[in-house]
Amino acid sequence: MSFNKLFSFLRELNKNNHKEWMDSHRKEYHEVRDFYIDWLNQMDIKLSKVDPDYSPTTGKQALNRINNNLLFHPNKPVYKDHFGAGLDKEKGKGDFYIHIGINESFVAGGIYKPKKETLDSIRAAIDYNGEEFKRILNKKSFQNTFGGLMDAEQLKTSPKGYSKDHEHIDLLRNKSFAVVHTLTQKEIMKDDFQEKLVKIYKEMLPFRSYLNKAITV
Repeated sequence: MSFNKLFSFLRELNKNNHKEWMDSHRKEYHEVRDFYIDWLNQMDIKLSKVDPDYSPTTGKQALNRINNNLLFHPNKPVYKDHFGAGLDKEKGKGDFYIHIGINESFVAGGIYKPKKETLDSIRAAIDYNGEEFKRILNKKSFQNTFGGLMDAEQLKTSPKGYSKDHEHIDLLRNKSFAVVHTLTQKEIMKDDFQEKLVKIYKEMLPFRSYLNKAITV
């Protein structure tokens, strides 16, 4: 089994996105799914060795359902065009998300569209020590890997309780604090793909640690 077969399965599923097709290809789906779970288990071990605060996450725990939630999104297809998984998963913190799909593949981390209490905590941390956060964001290797924060919705004015002249107003106006690194199918199918993800994880770690500290302290 390989990522090549995983992509092939997703392409066929995308062309036949209905329950009848999935039911008749359930064995193939489980083979691909089991391959990816085993691969995630390997990644889990590798990441635990580079981060003393890593939260062990099995492949089964990490993997998201392939079914779309049609109750809240009735216009979406029955099945997703990707396999999504979150490693280093701990309640109340941002995970290390791996997205393998036929239309886009990427790794991401941070806090995306958090609840008000979480967002308030992040803003309080930036207000207290935004210089450290900016050092992380402006590091050359970080910029080369992620290109800065993910483009997301911002407030048009300053958040309540903060002056529009605040020295870190550019950060305080954000509603999300997440970064993304895009992957190609060619990269994913290389033998050193896991080592590449370990390097990305290590580069992202100070960023995620800053945010996790902000929302748990």
